[in-house]
Amino acid sequence: MGDVLNITDFLNPVNRYHLSHDEGYLEGQIGNHIALYEEELPDLDIADVVLVGCGEQRGEGSDNYSAGPDVIRSQFYALYYWHKDIRIADVGNIKSGAGITDTYAALRTVVSELLHIGKTVVILGGSHDLTLAQYDAYKVLNHIIEAAVIDGLIDLNMDNPLRSRNFLMEILTGEPNFIRHYNHIAFQSYFVNPHMLETMDKLRFDCYRLGIVKEHMEEMEPVLRNTNMLSFDIAALQHAAAPSNYLSPNGLDGEQACMLTRFAGMSPNLNSIGIYGYTVENDIQQLTAKQIAQMLWYFVDGKWQGKHEALLAERDNFFEFNTAFAEIDTVFLQSKKTGRWWMQLPDNSYIACSYQDYIQASSNEIPERWLRAQERS
Repeated sequence: MGDVLNITDFLNPVNRYHLSHDEGYLEGQIGNHIALYEEELPDLDIADVVLVGCGEQRGEGSDNYSAGPDVIRSQFYALYYWHKDIRIADVGNIKSGAGITDTYAALRTVVSELLHIGKTVVILGGSHDLTLAQYDAYKVLNHIIEAAVIDGLIDLNMDNPLRSRNFLMEILTGEPNFIRHYNHIAFQSYFVNPHMLETMDKLRFDCYRLGIVKEHMEEMEPVLRNTNMLSFDIAALQHAAAPSNYLSPNGLDGEQACMLTRFAGMSPNLNSIGIYGYTVENDIQQLTAKQIAQMLWYFVDGKWQGKHEALLAERDNFFEFNTAFAEIDTVFLQSKKTGRWWMQLPDNSYIACSYQDYIQASSNEIPERWLRAQERS
């Protein structure tokens, strides 16, 4: 594991039995199988997914270091472990820094080290501005990425002093910049200034309003398949699905949130996901923690499904469709294993797409996804 052992300088271990309220876990439950940092760091060489908690909330205006990550853990560990060939490790919680930037630095260091050794990292927040540290981990590694945020708000409000409400400005406009493309999923229009959307469109970024996402969930799968870094704010969920969220009575329901994290897990490109905005104090009977735990379970389920997908080079595992639109010849591939689609670009590379893109192309229409990809190339 080399230098990754040094990450313990930034971490507090977790007590497995404290999470289970001293009752222990049953044989089939995740808590009985997860490799956990209790006295020493577990062997990360064999881990596929690594959890790290960070209860930093000063970006949201709270001085309390949240116990949220441990509450989520207690619910996640109690779920049953169906995917034995996806090995999960938990390296504990980021220590609270003297200032918020110290916590950012610690989280950035831990995440960058884990990404460096090829792990998929799951961050349990903490306020949404911790996405900055998640993004900075890629900057440390000089990785240019596609990023996606699932949130009812678009956190570009420079008039708001809270870091959690304006951090996206630094990510999207900071120099040097490592964002190849940005997607915003499930924003609620009445909370967003239309001029902000005009600006995002000029930057060739894609924003999907809540209604579109709910009506066309399958169209979000290719978006997340192309994504490297995902940040999920609990503010995207309706209050009924996540009682600790007071933003809106409207939003994604629980099943839709699980579907999106499953899509994220299926992505061969995604290697970090942060789930932010959970506040223990506002929760009712830990229902929000249970919701997040089930989202994590579906992320692992997606990871398992994606692990069994064929490589694009293995053409015997794909149906191949040659088509033309606007006098452009192209190829669509459909996986025989998962039914997912890919679309060829003029440079002969392939991007994730949907069946709807194929239908459009077959009708001699230029698929919007193809057009946006060309505009960014």
